[in-house]
Amino acid sequence: MAMTLRLTAEDEAILSRLAEQLGTSKQKALLEAMRMVERESRKKRRVSEALQFVLTHDKELMDRLADA
Repeated sequence: MAMTLRLTAEDEAILSRLAEQLGTSKQKALLEAMRMVERESRKKRRVSEALQFVLTHDKELMDRLADA
């Protein structure tokens, strides 16, 4: 799917540096950055869900540990 992306001069410079650091085109650098952000977002969501599970299902144990 074709897409036009408008960048500020600062964002264009960031993308250029990223592409150079990765040794790839700006398009591929942008795709890699996008995928990396998505992976990190999923990871944070899973950690948050796991923490909520522990805090709700192991509340008594967590309370005892807090008092220790």
